Amino acid sequence: MRFGQRADVLSLADGVSLYAQTRLVLGDVVADPCVGIRIGARTIVNVGGYLSGEGGLEIGEDVLIGPHAKLLSAGHAIDEGDVIIARNRITRAKITIEDGAWIGAGAIVLEGVTIGRGAVVAAGALVRQDVPAGMVAAGMPARLIRARRGEAWPQPAPPVTGLRRVWSMVKGIWR
Repeated sequence: MRFGQRADVLSLADGVSLYAQTRLVLGDVVADPCVGIRIGARTIVNVGGYLSGEGGLEIGEDVLIGPHAKLLSAGHAIDEGDVIIARNRITRAKITIEDGAWIGAGAIVLEGVTIGRGAVVAAGALVRQDVPAGMVAAGMPARLIRARRGEAWPQPAPPVTGLRRVWSMVKGIWR
């Protein structure tokens, strides 16, 4: 990290605990303005955590991050350019972990994901999609398995049927 280039690149609030072998990765803070790590008050990152701020990482207050969890806000383009992956562009997207969430031991959260307030990511899960507030996600890849504390299960949009389907088709033709 080039000190003095940007004051907002790394921000740790009061009471943050980073245990042994926790790695904070920032990358080139000058080349990309999204680079940065912000960790809210009283958050705990257990041993061996890997926190990538290359695409932006914002962790709220009172978050628990289990041992050897990985939050990866950058990756590599695989479907374009050169057959040699290392020659392709770096992909970046901000990860947001909202207040009171818990990321279990060994879980992996990929770029662009938001973990909602009070949500739980089970140990060993691979999270590729957002986890809504108050939900529990588990598996490889992770899927929602239940709500916490009587939280409402997110409802999918109603299917487009009948007259609504015809109207959608007509709107599509007029565009």
